[in-house]
Parts: sequence; C-alpha cells; structure tokens
Amino acid sequence: MALTGRTVLLTLLGLGFIVLRPEQSSVWIWTALVLGLVGIDLMLALSPKRVALQRESPESVRLGESTTTGLLLTNPTNRRLRALVRDAWQPSAGSGVERHRVHVPGGESRRLTTTLTPDRRGDRRADRVTIRSFGPLGLAARQHSVDLPGFVRCLPPFASRRHLPSKLAQLRQIDGRSAVRVRGQGTEFDSLRDYVDGDDVRSIDWRATARRGHPVVRTWQPERDRRIIVVLDTSRTSAGRIDDMPRLDSAMDAALLLTALATRAGDRVDLVAGDRSVRTRVIGQNDRSQLLSTMVNAMAPLEPALLEANWQALAGAVNAITRRRSLVVLLTPLEPAALEEGLLPVLPGLTKHHRVVVASVADPSSRQSATQRDDVRQTYDAAAAERTEQLRARTVEAITQLGATVIDEPPEKLPVALVDHYLLLKRQGLL
Repeated sequence: MALTGRTVLLTLLGLGFIVLRPEQSSVWIWTALVLGLVGIDLMLALSPKRVALQRESPESVRLGESTTTGLLLTNPTNRRLRALVRDAWQPSAGSGVERHRVHVPGGESRRLTTTLTPDRRGDRRADRVTIRSFGPLGLAARQHSVDLPGFVRCLPPFASRRHLPSKLAQLRQIDGRSAVRVRGQGTEFDSLRDYVDGDDVRSIDWRATARRGHPVVRTWQPERDRRIIVVLDTSRTSAGRIDDMPRLDSAMDAALLLTALATRAGDRVDLVAGDRSVRTRVIGQNDRSQLLSTMVNAMAPLEPALLEANWQALAGAVNAITRRRSLVVLLTPLEPAALEEGLLPVLPGLTKHHRVVVASVADPSSRQSATQRDDVRQTYDAAAAERTEQLRARTVEAITQLGATVIDEPPEKLPVALVDHYLLLKRQGLL
C-alpha cells in the first residue's frame, strides 16, 4: 500500500474541524473518516497483480547512442486502471523517464516507451516493473513489483571507423600496384589472353583455344585469401583506464578497424578473446559481409576479468585455428611483469609458424609525467614514470628479439597505426 499527497492534505484539513469542535472525539472522528476513505479507495483500486505485462526487446545500440524499449501493459478486467508504472533498469543503462502515469480502460492495452542511453558497453539489464494502482479518490494505491527480464546490448562505439575511407583508398592503390597477372601461377582465375612466346604451356586453355582457333592461356592473380587472427586479451591488465576508457575498449576499436579493412581486401579474419580461458571465438565466418557485425556482437559482452592471462591456452587456440602461416595480432597491454611471465615463454612458438604483431594501448600521461619536474612531488612522479618506461622498453626489446613486431600507441592512434602496419605488409608482399 502507498499513500498519496491527497491523504496528507485531507488529514491537514481535519485541523479546521478540530478548531471548530475542540474535543478529543473530533480527532478520532476525523481519523476514522480519513482511514475509511483510504480503505474504500484501496478496495476500489484495481489489483496490480491482474495487469498483464509484456516487454518488447530493444534493439542493440552503440555506446553513446540511444534506443527505446517498449512495455505493453494490458488491463484484462472490465474496470479502469489508474496507475503509475516504473520500468526500472540498472543505472548504467541510462534510462530517461522511467515512470509513466497511465489510465487504461477495461479490456484495452497501452504501450509505454522508455529511452535508454547506456554509458557502458555490454548487456545492460532491466531490473523490475513496479505498478502502483490508484483508487478513484486518489488517496491510496496498491503496489506490486514484477520481475520482467530484458536487456539491451550496448556495442563498442567503433569510433575509428572515420578512418576507414582513407585506408580503403590506400588499399586500392596497393592493389593497383600489385595487380601483376602471374602467368601460369596463382590460384584465383583472372582472364584469358593470347599465347605469347615464353608462356607456360600448362596454362593453355584448350577449350578457348579450340573456339578461337589460336592458342589462348589463362592468367591468374595473386592469392588474396590471407588469414588474420586477432587475439584480444581480457585479463586484469585490460581493465586499466586511459582517457576514461578501459584498455579493452580501445583494443576492440583497433580490432574492428583492422577487421573492416582486411575483409574489404579479401582476407579472412578470426577472433579469439580470453584470459585464463577462451571467452569467445569468431572463426570460419564465410559471409564476410556479416563478419564485422558478428564480431561486434561477440565483443559487446566481454568484460575484463581480474585474472592473469593464460597465454599457453590462447596460443593453443591460435594454433588450433590453423597451422598455415598467418598474421596474428595480439592486443594486450605492455605490462612487463604480466608479459614476461606469460607471453614471452610462448611467443617463440607463435613466431615460428606465424607473423606476430603485439599491439598495446599506451598511456600518454606516463610519458608526460616523465618530463615534469617543477616540484618535489612531480620529480618523484617523473622518476616513477621513467622507471615504467624503461621496463616497457625492455619488454619491447625482448618481444622484438623473439621475432614479433610491437605497436605501442595511445588509444586514438593505435587503430590507425595497426592498419598502417597491415598495409605496409601488403605493400611489401609480406602478407
């Protein structure tokens, strides 16, 4: 049961009655009158338990954007429902106006809409729906809460997609320069042309030769179906925040830009994400037009785990995908202690079979702190920052000596630096 402001006002009006009739019985009479009216109002209020509720699942939304969720409320009785309905969501779902006042005649339905603007990536879940049904006098209400499951999936924002048009233009230039048709070699058929001296006789297309009446050979273009395996580290080191964004989210942004570009180039991209164990995989996606969407949805519910990464298991997942030489991109923070004990021992096994790139989200504030020495506190901070940079440099050198390439850039520069390295490999024919 819940009382309204009208009940308070009605009780206060009793002061005038008591002044006009200043007796003890006046207090009891007015109290009985108020309680009687409240009781009658509660009896006339429709029971909220009889209301039928149905949630309309909202569409997924990118971080920073808004969507709406619908709640279908049905009054199956022949009485009017006067209610206040609260559609509660967890705070990070960013619900706007979640309280709705409705009047629903008997046998009718109403659709209530709540706007959601999530401020965190992942699955943002609904809490419960509370119905407060008022009587015709508006003095009191009957209340009931219902667990009505629902969630909205908040996808990574993919802010780096603004760089995609310029990188696609660079890719087209690279493809144009490398479009040398190899005679009698390759695996992807390109076209037919007349035979000239020096052509491999094994490339002669005998059916076309018979039709045209002179020798015709097939031409091939270089193989495009290269494999890229993106490994996303979701261990404790990925929970660190830089520019108020977790390192994991920044790594996702870089992975998505690389995926978008590589699929346009005709390459195959697989995803492995995990820490102590593999959390999600996107492998063997034949429909490349849907790959980016599939990968975004697979990344959305991932959260950093307060565990150390098991690089033995992650490397095993990479080798389980293919033993064919591929480009393996390890998106992991350059934390010396974690990598020296976890990644470095298994890195030689990866570099033996694959071309490995270690991409890390750098913290620009650390480099800035190393240059500021205006007072004693800043001097100590600078010494700590220099020590951190030295340890990172030692780790980078160790990774490089084991045959991997290191890309260590701030969040806004990492996606571009990663795809630039991918384009460089393309340009040099190393991929």
